[in-house]
Order: sequence, then C-alpha cells, then structure tokens
Amino acid sequence: MLASTALNLGSLGSCIVNVSAHSCHLQSLPFLALPNPIVKPFHGSWKLTTPFKTAVAAVDSSQPAQKQDTERKKYYFLVANAKFMLDEEEHFQEQLFERLRLFGERNMEQDFWLLIEPKFLDKFPNITKRLKRPAVALVSTNGPWITFMKLRLDRVLQESYEADSLEEALACTPVSLKFEKPEKWVAPYPKYESEWWTPFLPPGSQTSKV
Repeated sequence: MLASTALNLGSLGSCIVNVSAHSCHLQSLPFLALPNPIVKPFHGSWKLTTPFKTAVAAVDSSQPAQKQDTERKKYYFLVANAKFMLDEEEHFQEQLFERLRLFGERNMEQDFWLLIEPKFLDKFPNITKRLKRPAVALVSTNGPWITFMKLRLDRVLQESYEADSLEEALACTPVSLKFEKPEKWVAPYPKYESEWWTPFLPPGSQTSKV
C-alpha cells in the first residue's frame, strides 16, 4: 500500500511538473500564454482546472436607423444696386454667359443665379442700409468662385447664408428693370441689351413692373 501511494504521489508530482513546464513555455510566447493551471481535489481524486472566464457579448441584430440629412445648404452671394450690376459693369454679362456656356459643354448643373430683390436680404440689415434699391444679387453654392467674382466686380458686398431648399434660397420679388440708354456710347463694344439677365434668373421666376 505504501508503494502504491508513493507511486500515485510520484505520478501526480510528474504531472504538476510537466504542466508547470508547459505553462512556462507558453508564457515565454505572449500570444500563446495561458493562465496558471490549478490542481483541485474532486470527489476523492485530483483534476487539473484553468481559471477561464467566459464573456458573452450581446449582439443587437437590429439595423441602426439611417441618419436623416437635415443639414442646411450654404449659399454665397454678392449684391449691389441693379443699375451697377446689370447696366454699368462692363464685363459682368460676358463673364456670366461664358460660365453658362462652360457648364453646358461639361454637362454640369447650373449653380449660380441672379436674384432681383432677393428676400434673404432681410437677414442682413447692415447690408441693406448700404444698398440702393432695387438690388441684384449674384448667388452661388461655389464659395471660391463668388470670391473670384468679388475681386472682378469690386464695388459689391459679399456674404453668405443657409437655406433648407433651393426654393427658399432663391426666393425673391423680381421686378422689371428698365435702364435709360446713354445719348452717346463711345465704347468699342455694343451696349448691353435689355433683359440680358433673364437666363440667369431662378427657374419659374416672374417679373412684375414697378
């Protein structure tokens, strides 16, 4: 019986040594390291256990609701009195028609408009008090281009605003504009034709005479 007990204890000692050696070898490799094994008695015999804890992750199978696009779009503008913008500025007409032609050749959607008496001016009292009326604004979603046009036109005021829709952004109270022709025209190019700005008015806009 003593011999048998000694043999069992020897086997157990060998098992512990082997497990410890194996654990040390794994710990030398961080990505293979395991927690230290524990030997516990179980119903009169010995068993090897490892203190693992099982983590259960709850997975929500429902799809997240799509984020609604509620961002207001930004518009940039230049504004001055109508006579300066449409009758006195020598190269304004050519610049707008050239840009319109470029957009047509490249199949690009127009992103600039002329607004006669735009309603958004009510939000800018510091601008309106400096304006002669009626006023005309050049509006675009292209900020850098508006800055470029500001440098070309010079005597205009520049600002920006936001709107929820294109209809809101381009709301205006257009009026029919008539400019007197000068008695003498000495420039080497012809005088602007009346109503040349019509192609640049917002879609569906109508004019009324005042």
